[in-house]
Amino acid sequence: MNSLRLLGLVTTFSATSLSVLAQQSAAIRGTITTADGRPAESVTVGLKGRAQGAITNAQGAYTIERVRDGQYTVVVSAIGLKSEEKTVTVSGGQSVTLDFMLAENAEELKEVIVSGARINRFSRKESVDVNKMPLSNLENPQVYATVGKELLTEQLVFSVDDATRNAPGVQKMWEPTGRSGDGGSFYASRGFVVSSQLRNGVAGGVTSTIDAANLEKLEVIKGPSATLYGSALTSYGGLLNRVTKKPYERFGGEVVASAGSYGFHRVSADVNTPLNSAKTLAFRLNGAYTYEDNFQNAGYAGFSKDLAIAPSLQFKPNDRLTINLDAEVYRSTNVGKQLIYLYFLDKVDNFGFSRADQAPLDYRQSYQGPGLTQDSRSTNLFGQVRYRISPSFTSTTYLTSSRSYSEGNGAYFYLASDIALGRGTAPGVSSLIRADQSTQDSHRQTYQVQQLFNGDFHIGGLRNRVVLGLDFLRLDSDIEFFGGTIDTVQLNVPGYNYRNFNKSAIDAAYAAQAPGRYPVTTKINTYSAFVSDVLNLTDKLSVLAAVRVDRYDNKGGILYFPVEAYKQTAVSPKFGLVYQPVKERVSLFANYQNSFNNQNSSYLSAGGQSLVTKPERANQIEGGVKLDAAGGRVSATVSYYDIRVQNILRTLYTVTNPDGTTFTISAQDGNQWSRGTELSLTANPLPGLNVVGGFAYNYSKFVDTDENVNGRRPNTASSPYLANAWVSYRQPDGKLKGLGLGFGGNYASENKILNSVSQGVFSLPSYTVLNASAFYDLPHYRFAVKADNLTNERYWIGYTTFNAQKLRSIIGSIAYKF
Repeated sequence: MNSLRLLGLVTTFSATSLSVLAQQSAAIRGTITTADGRPAESVTVGLKGRAQGAITNAQGAYTIERVRDGQYTVVVSAIGLKSEEKTVTVSGGQSVTLDFMLAENAEELKEVIVSGARINRFSRKESVDVNKMPLSNLENPQVYATVGKELLTEQLVFSVDDATRNAPGVQKMWEPTGRSGDGGSFYASRGFVVSSQLRNGVAGGVTSTIDAANLEKLEVIKGPSATLYGSALTSYGGLLNRVTKKPYERFGGEVVASAGSYGFHRVSADVNTPLNSAKTLAFRLNGAYTYEDNFQNAGYAGFSKDLAIAPSLQFKPNDRLTINLDAEVYRSTNVGKQLIYLYFLDKVDNFGFSRADQAPLDYRQSYQGPGLTQDSRSTNLFGQVRYRISPSFTSTTYLTSSRSYSEGNGAYFYLASDIALGRGTAPGVSSLIRADQSTQDSHRQTYQVQQLFNGDFHIGGLRNRVVLGLDFLRLDSDIEFFGGTIDTVQLNVPGYNYRNFNKSAIDAAYAAQAPGRYPVTTKINTYSAFVSDVLNLTDKLSVLAAVRVDRYDNKGGILYFPVEAYKQTAVSPKFGLVYQPVKERVSLFANYQNSFNNQNSSYLSAGGQSLVTKPERANQIEGGVKLDAAGGRVSATVSYYDIRVQNILRTLYTVTNPDGTTFTISAQDGNQWSRGTELSLTANPLPGLNVVGGFAYNYSKFVDTDENVNGRRPNTASSPYLANAWVSYRQPDGKLKGLGLGFGGNYASENKILNSVSQGVFSLPSYTVLNASAFYDLPHYRFAVKADNLTNERYWIGYTTFNAQKLRSIIGSIAYKF
């Protein structure tokens, strides 16, 4: 409570004293560009004769903080680069802007830095979005992982799905179905299901495979994060934020052609150009077309054909105002991946097996035929206006519109025992139930308006970095699901034509009997306000205090069944503490984070009262250490977290009336625990050698919930143990400069996708998937080849379902850079 009072005092005081506070901030900041107008990344900027400095980020920007009044010489340097110096005077606590233009062009600078060979190429040391303010990783009490474009390029990663394999503690759980609203990929983080619904910190969902053509970096933000991001687009396990590429001030880009196994072929382009002589207006276009057959009977039934186009426009009329307008347009025609459910009226004991690798299924067999395609579309429009009010205060306005559409078939399958189907009394499975869930002219629209005011100022000699946010989010669904069971076929029958489950068969089944229909027509508005302050109590000690007030307004409609309108208000606090025993090298951190889930229902208590449900809540406590040592060549984070979910509604018992009707007695006192530890590492131990690695352990269980699952690990919690690693060597100099090799992979332990008293336990076995790449990066060309799943491992992903994953594949790529 004292922290909240302090936050309120700081915010009130700052709102009434802007002009005074602006004069108390002292920083030297600026942008460093190359001779051809591109941002100069990873360049060192320092004050001559003093131990103060910074390293430029991906936009070439730097900030040297806490500079006292006086005259200084600012030095710009990189290994193998002639230093440049400028003199600057700081007075009256006023921040100063000082820009540099290097004599080298972008490629020359890249060669200079790489030839120095001691650079942690895969490390990103700061983020603007994680806490809605510019904050270095060491200053941030929250844990997050960043996967940058450098690593994606080296691994020949073409999708966000593949990018996540480099994030510690993240496991892909479900393939994208392409359905409007909820069709994107699903992942697990810290024992909870997560999807990618944010782009540059605001709404931007994609319901098909998300192409990486426009991806600058992927930020995986861990833990309950409703205080700054709300609950509608996040989960208790965290969120995925896609940071996109931005226009820059010169003509350039690249064209890439790739081809490989299972009919894979892809063409992508990245083109940037200034649109006026002053270079205040720039345009960038990223796009890709990708086609791939399903590895299960490739070419017979399954395929995906995807088009991604991402234009962006940036206008900087002066050094205070920046306007960004951009879009993402995704078009996909695909046949859904083969999702196998376990029949919900069955028991694992009836199967005669309890693991996916024991199921009587042909790993390479597709159990569907041609024509079961779905058209998916996602269109995201974004506008951002950033205005620097003063050296200490900035206003940022976001306007976003995200629309998804789908129409077509969505095949899925059930494994059912012979006992459940009445075909015998002995355990065993000899049949497969084939079903369809289609969508028809289905839409979901998301609108978001967000206003941020950021301040960086001093009060009484203490530095405050404040963000005040106002947010409006609207979710408007108009989705029509329909479908049902089509047939049941025998498994492992020699010569059987499994292609007879096709478009014609489904149309005939629906003509004979109308399919069941399940509409979703809900409208939800959320009005929010939040404030956060990072307060430096000393040069090494800082505290974070934040709070969000959320007004949830569900207009009602249909969610398979009629839903009444309701409103709820929720408050979400957040606190953090960072202490740096070795300044800008080691930080000890702790945090408390909160999320919530709005619910609308009433329940009958054991005392006979009809009660309205409260919002479900998740509270996390976390602590750990962050390291940025050896001149930035070693970056690591180790943390331990404990998440407790409260207010879970659980069934106590069912009462049967004399007339045969029943009613349920419930209580909203259930809990779920999720705790564990995570480790992430990026390092440059030797010249040309870079390492990325991670490890995560998660322990989850239901506590005081329905007896059917009480004390068990949730079937959505994924594998308890996860690990990832990538080792890369790039020749730093000599005749073979730019030649490199990479090797790594992922490990996941056993995953219980069914875990209940009524049905039993069914698991996906542990797996280790190894990948490798080789590349030759020249100034104007890049040649690369990658091999995924080198050992041809047979493995499955899923939650409540299991889905066989692609076997060994090899893809080659040629890029022309200009």
